[in-house]
Amino acid sequence: MFGLDRVDGLAIVSAIAAALIFLTLVVAIGGDAAYRRYKRRLSAVRDRARGVPAAGAAQSLARAQSTTPKIDRVARRWLPRRHVLASRLARSGRTITIGQYGLVVLGVAVVAGLGLVYVAPIGFVPDLLIGLLLGMTLPHLVIGRIGNRRVAAFTALFPDAIDLIVRALRSGMPISEAIIGAGREIADPVGSELRLVESGMRMGRDLENLLWDIAKRIDTPEFRFFIIALSVQRETGGNLAETLANLADALRKRRQMRAKVHAMSSETRATTMILGGLPVVVIGLLMLTSPTYLAPLFHDARGYVLDGIAVAMLVIGVTIMNKMARFEI
Repeated sequence: MFGLDRVDGLAIVSAIAAALIFLTLVVAIGGDAAYRRYKRRLSAVRDRARGVPAAGAAQSLARAQSTTPKIDRVARRWLPRRHVLASRLARSGRTITIGQYGLVVLGVAVVAGLGLVYVAPIGFVPDLLIGLLLGMTLPHLVIGRIGNRRVAAFTALFPDAIDLIVRALRSGMPISEAIIGAGREIADPVGSELRLVESGMRMGRDLENLLWDIAKRIDTPEFRFFIIALSVQRETGGNLAETLANLADALRKRRQMRAKVHAMSSETRATTMILGGLPVVVIGLLMLTSPTYLAPLFHDARGYVLDGIAVAMLVIGVTIMNKMARFEI
């Protein structure tokens, strides 16, 4: 395509990758330093007015610990819906900044593009687009899987943490001390999240706000049930230990029901994986063994139309099968 051979394609892709990295560094290093200092001071004043005097210090510490502070600053200013990506990274439980994630995306895209140009020379533009798609998709899927596994581990262990809190309440401890004690005794990821309550309360923050911060990061209904139970008990009174004990029992039954549904829908999920992955595997094998056989799909306008129809049908089919195999418990 465009009269380029494999060597020229590799050279052009390498030049584009180098230009992107150089542009990212220039934009990250450049910028209005006075404007950034003004924004930090304004944020610190706003936090002090809200009664959170240590928030600015915590943010400064986070920036100091980041290995890509310049890229993080660019993302804060120019990346749309940055809070969604930040929440997704925080959900994984790893100290991954937006800058590090961006570098990984760029690296995967460059490596995938170069690999496709070398292994499956179907055209410079298709190889570049597929490499960019892989660079944006693979890190997104990996981070999502890590976050889902951490949330599943949190959900499985959280009823045991509630039992520890119930025992502490029945021994006469206040709810804040009971939560802090459970965070010290229970394993991660529940322990690591509950220990943040202790550090937040030392900074003068409210217990309920700290718990809602954890709920936004974990994003599981079990923890939101816990916070709502605490809020209702604070407003109406009653035996909090008994309420939390009933909540722990309900969460265990909910987990058992979810496991039964997961086992019953395993056949549908396996069918979805096979049917959704088979076209991709076949196309990959044909690209490696007979690239000229698929050349009309990547060098002709009619082939582009067929590619779009095939991808749309595959996505719609996989989405429908996933909806059929997923039940909300």
